[in-house]
Amino acid sequence: MYCLENAFILTMMTVCVYRGVFPSSRCLFMYRDVVAVAKSLHRLTIVNPKYHLASLLGRISGNITKIIIDSMGFYGSDFCVCLDNELMFGVMIYAVSTASYLDLRRRGFDISALRYEDLVARPVDMCRVVLEFCQLPVSLAELAVKAFDVDSQRNSLVGKSTIGHFREPRLTPQR
Repeated sequence: MYCLENAFILTMMTVCVYRGVFPSSRCLFMYRDVVAVAKSLHRLTIVNPKYHLASLLGRISGNITKIIIDSMGFYGSDFCVCLDNELMFGVMIYAVSTASYLDLRRRGFDISALRYEDLVARPVDMCRVVLEFCQLPVSLAELAVKAFDVDSQRNSLVGKSTIGHFREPRLTPQR
């Protein structure tokens, strides 16, 4: 689940396109605790040069952060903040993806949300809810839960076996 945050952004950017092609499709936005996202994206910046560079450049000024967000296809003025510590990049990405979700809802798109922590706490029940929402057989819930045991990124730089060993930054009251 380390790259889930990146999927949010890609999903939000493409919802409008897919809605035109697949008008009866179901859209589901998965969100996660912001601190967990920030820590996860910090580990990702260690192995991904693009994210590492964005995180470092964002420390220079809020205007640099605006440019980074603009380059991702979002309106960066809403996120013109200085990334003054290693957790801020993840917080910014979280804010961008959540703002995109809320914007699509405001514009009338039928998108429901699912909290990642609920899925982890009650995987079978939540898989049933998701399958029912997607109008798929709920009998697949047990099989879906078994898929959680497999690291989908296991053969890449962002696999849990690689970035799972990196130390998380400390969360302090100042951060």
